[in-house]
Amino acid sequence: MTKPAFEKALVILREQDPKIDGILTQLGPPGWRKRRSGFPTLVRIILEQQVSLASGKAVFDKLLLSVPLLTARNFLKLSPENLREIGFSRQKTRYCTELAKKIKDGDLRLGDLEKMPEKGVREELIQMIGIGRWTIDIYLMEALKRQDIWPAGDLALAIAVQQVLQLKKRPTPEKLDQISKRWKPWRSVAARVFWHSYLNGSF
Repeated sequence: MTKPAFEKALVILREQDPKIDGILTQLGPPGWRKRRSGFPTLVRIILEQQVSLASGKAVFDKLLLSVPLLTARNFLKLSPENLREIGFSRQKTRYCTELAKKIKDGDLRLGDLEKMPEKGVREELIQMIGIGRWTIDIYLMEALKRQDIWPAGDLALAIAVQQVLQLKKRPTPEKLDQISKRWKPWRSVAARVFWHSYLNGSF
């Protein structure tokens, strides 16, 4: 998905959905966000699992100070003690180390994911320890720039959808998936709008 496609999708979504139109009218459009595909971005997304984006970024920034050129090989030069000092938990040390080993050994070629269909990307990444649906969804959205990804396991997204749609209960991932069908094939953009609402307190 390119920036022009993102902007086109915002127009389509606000024409189709008064709730999205209300968010955009109040807050303006969310920023166009993308990340470079590859090992550093996947490590950063792993660091963001189950913590705030700010917390994940803080650890990632410290990692870059220790390894200015963040490659799988260079990451593997860091000891568990080094990573703990940087701020890695034991689990995330394991996840990122196993990922780096798979890449170094040629068992995972992240560059090959660029042209794979979504199903193929999911099948490749789900084999990695510590990489589940949420991590794959974020990588597909922000690194591979796929337009119709909906990270139903994201807590901030669930809270925003509940508030904006005025639901009595916070929707489960299954319910969120069901709700999201109305925004196909632009669910990545719809998710960005709801995150925009969550971060800026429009509800």
